[in-house]
Amino acid sequence: MSQTKGTIGVTTENIFPVIKKFLYSDHEIFLRELVSNAVDATQKLKTLSSFGEFKGSLDDMTVRVTVDKEAGTLTVSDHGIGMTADDIEKYINQIAFSGAEEFLEKYKDDANAIIGHFGLGFYSAFMVASKVEIRSLSYKEGAEAVRWECDGSPEFTMEPCDKAERGTDIILHIDDENKEFLEQARVDALLKKYCRFLPVPVISGKEQEWKDGKMADTDRDKVINITEPTWTKKPAALTDQDYRDFYRELYPGQDDPLFWIHLNVDYPFTLTGILFFPKIKNNFEVTKNRIQLYCNQVYVTDSVEGVVPEFMMLLQGVIDSPDIPLNVSRSYLQSDSNVKKISSYITKKVASRLEELFKADRKEFEQKWDDIKIFIEYGMLTDEKFCDAAMKFDLLKDTEGRYFTIDEYKELVSPSQTDKEGDIVMLYATDPTAQYSYIKAAADRGYSVLVMDGQLDSHFVGLLEHKIDKCRLVRVDSDVIDNLIPKSDRKAADLTPTQRDILTAMFNSQLPKVDKAQFLVSFEAMKETDAPVVVTQNEYMRRMKEMAALQPGMNFYGDMPDSYQLIVNTEQPVVKRVTAAADEALAAQVKPIEDEIEAKNAEITRLREKKDDAEAAKQADALSAEVSAARERQTKLVADYAATQPVVKQLLDLALLGNGLLRGEDLSRFIARSVSLL
Repeated sequence: MSQTKGTIGVTTENIFPVIKKFLYSDHEIFLRELVSNAVDATQKLKTLSSFGEFKGSLDDMTVRVTVDKEAGTLTVSDHGIGMTADDIEKYINQIAFSGAEEFLEKYKDDANAIIGHFGLGFYSAFMVASKVEIRSLSYKEGAEAVRWECDGSPEFTMEPCDKAERGTDIILHIDDENKEFLEQARVDALLKKYCRFLPVPVISGKEQEWKDGKMADTDRDKVINITEPTWTKKPAALTDQDYRDFYRELYPGQDDPLFWIHLNVDYPFTLTGILFFPKIKNNFEVTKNRIQLYCNQVYVTDSVEGVVPEFMMLLQGVIDSPDIPLNVSRSYLQSDSNVKKISSYITKKVASRLEELFKADRKEFEQKWDDIKIFIEYGMLTDEKFCDAAMKFDLLKDTEGRYFTIDEYKELVSPSQTDKEGDIVMLYATDPTAQYSYIKAAADRGYSVLVMDGQLDSHFVGLLEHKIDKCRLVRVDSDVIDNLIPKSDRKAADLTPTQRDILTAMFNSQLPKVDKAQFLVSFEAMKETDAPVVVTQNEYMRRMKEMAALQPGMNFYGDMPDSYQLIVNTEQPVVKRVTAAADEALAAQVKPIEDEIEAKNAEITRLREKKDDAEAAKQADALSAEVSAARERQTKLVADYAATQPVVKQLLDLALLGNGLLRGEDLSRFIARSVSLL
């Protein structure tokens, strides 16, 4: 053939600026595209050979990437089918015509490994090159080698050339802005990222070894990739060690995975891969980009939010599907029907595998539970279908370290922990050490207490309440034990109104100042052997504050003070002595003040009923001020007395200490007072 000049068949004169800037979001992707095309050409030749359409040698079926820093070139070479001048005219000069698609149609039953796409993939080279050359010799008998050159404009030249070996060389003259791609280390890193599992050996540079005090090249070619990665093999042919070795290849330096799921489906879509369950810490860390997406062993992305459900972002591993194109985009992942089917399949497969593991060896499953609990809970909270499936193998752990399925635990506690309304009450602790006294009080009643100390558990308790009929989950320190599971009407605290006022003022006056906390004093007739004073936290407000810590937009609850209830056990002997002593010392002085307040409040009510009577309103305001002053006198009277009663302060501090609310100077004073009381 003679030299040919022509214009590339494009629909706009501005196609090259578009390619150079916007074809792919990351310019480094050009290397993946060119190497994929080279592998594609190699695989095509193997397919033709298997059909008897090519009878030549298949000895050297490698792809080679060569960096020539001095010449400023990066070359990708293969020994595949090569191209004739007509092929170049058809596949290169007509942008976006896919040679792979035409080939697949012809050999659709036997060419599943064709991964490359001529056309736009090839033109990604112009993102980093000022000029691109193609030197190619077709496998066809009598074919003439051809050289094609283009400088990034729609114009090209094509002419015969000297090339003895079958295949194609793509020579990129790297432009000044992309000299990084002339560094061997940079090229090797990209090949490791995008091409480490391609089905054809990819060679880049030479193996190195330590010599004369430095690393030096040897004469051995450096093969970048593993041509038969573990996920492409049949599960029956693999051992547990094979899976662990592959995991280490993917994630060097990490602990062995807990277990894995080998995906293998060919209808209604094609999907292979391996998902690993790594050891996940209880401090919830969703590290995305753990799962790598491949298309016929070509790396596509590690942003797989649309391919796998959100909760599976905690997993690690590989998913490979030819149904997802190489130039995958976020919008594609969100809208493509195949992707949605893949996501649904993976959810079903993971749930099925977990149930299988649970049934096959429950003891081992329980041993791994604390590591996978956060994954299971995250899935149940975010995926309805997974939640329904996981109800069979989700485990609850009690404070004695025993594990139960949800149904098992419900059956265990229903006889003793059903309240007077017929609801099952599941008690739980978030910190068994700090809440030990509350757990012991529950155990003394014969109740079981769950451990719910994960960061997602504040949400998960709500999910369980939603999923389990006639069931409430209550934190063990949210009230006195007999109020948590009310069996019948409780005995009321046997106090007169005056005694209530005196005790309330006494305990309020001696409460230390706790930052961002407010206390409400109440009285309960508990058992004599129960604690004299108990501090509990409002269940609803505590849940809201815990969820506010995890969810944006709930700052209203997060900024509110912690609400505690100070419950005084009126049946406890020490409290009875304190009550009797205060009654004797203060009742005679407090009672007249209370009578005065009661009388004035009655008069205020009468005056307020006179609508539009300015004089009555003025008198009511004056009386209100007098009531406030009387209350202040009463409060001071009781507070002065309480300050002389170290037992009152001691009872309070003991209750606060048990909840971790006694700190700093107050704690130091408590210790000193304890010593003096001894």
